[in-house]
Amino acid sequence: MERAELAGWLRLSLTPGIGDGAARRLLSAFGLPERIFAQPDAALREVVSHAQAEALMQPPAGLQAQIDLTWQWLQAGDDRVSRRVVTLGDAGYPASLLEMADPPLMLYVLGAAGFDLTQLGHSIAVVGSRNPTPQGATNARSFGRALGEAGLPVVSGLALGVDGAAHTGALDAAGDAHRLATVAVVGTGLDRVYPARHRDLAHRITLQGLIVSELPLGTPPLTQNFPKRNRLIAGLARGTLVVEAALQSGSLITARLTSEQGKEVFAIPGSIHSPQSRGCHALIRQGAKLVESVSDILEELPPLHAPRAASAPSLSFSNGASAASSPEDPLLEALGFEPASLDALGARTGWGAAALQARMLELELDGHISRLPGGLFQRVAST
Repeated sequence: MERAELAGWLRLSLTPGIGDGAARRLLSAFGLPERIFAQPDAALREVVSHAQAEALMQPPAGLQAQIDLTWQWLQAGDDRVSRRVVTLGDAGYPASLLEMADPPLMLYVLGAAGFDLTQLGHSIAVVGSRNPTPQGATNARSFGRALGEAGLPVVSGLALGVDGAAHTGALDAAGDAHRLATVAVVGTGLDRVYPARHRDLAHRITLQGLIVSELPLGTPPLTQNFPKRNRLIAGLARGTLVVEAALQSGSLITARLTSEQGKEVFAIPGSIHSPQSRGCHALIRQGAKLVESVSDILEELPPLHAPRAASAPSLSFSNGASAASSPEDPLLEALGFEPASLDALGARTGWGAAALQARMLELELDGHISRLPGGLFQRVAST
């Protein structure tokens, strides 16, 4: 990413009053951020509110310092540990997040060179209490290791307790093999480690996994950022395993978000006398699968047949018009003029899920298709 491109994305993400939803509308209407900021006020007000349009006309306070900080951070990567910023328009943006109602505009990624977030199609999130029982901590590490041995990367939140144990188990399973073992999604900027006690663990993850945040560099561990972190954990993984959780627990938020995204929720039962088991028991009563061994998880995950996401067409916001507006576009031909689901389009085209989702986002942002309720898409008639 060039510095000017980075500056545009940072300005868009940091402009007061411009959330991810408004940013996506602006990208759909005008293209790359640099084109958004070249628009007159009247054009902006056709897409966002008057107050938002006014905010877009002025660079936000502290923007230059944030650009300098982020650019310097990116340059500090090396052949072993890379530092990246992945934007909504990048081919390397994880396809699973595109299915969320509010995919983040930018992702900051720190970790082993050669790994990327498109490799997470078969990952499992492992979450639970920050203060687990000794058995809960053992279960988290054991399941993290067993999932790793089965070839499934573990996604968690780098917190104390269950998160840290699950990351450690996944790293143990990887040994010296160069494969994506685990992904830590954090609620701070990537220029700091929270909690500090996990500094060594974070270092291990950067050598055999990835650390991810949607928050700008310098962001401290603020309470309100952790529910946002939880939605990314749910979004990145194919399912979520809750090891231990009280009834009032952030892990239950992650489980709920997983279920709302149509993914599997798993829970390990515990003693009826332990407060740390009550959240898992509640999930099981609500339909989560009771898990006693890793095979209980694996049997719910049919093999993936999608090609690697690298085969997905590259997304581009280079201008307001589509480079694929030709009537011969294969995906538009497959869609026709009746609403269709992603599953139906996959059956018609033979495309894998990652490639299909990436291409559909490009066509949606270019205005060639529209998203309907119920997960359907419809071609937009040309004018």
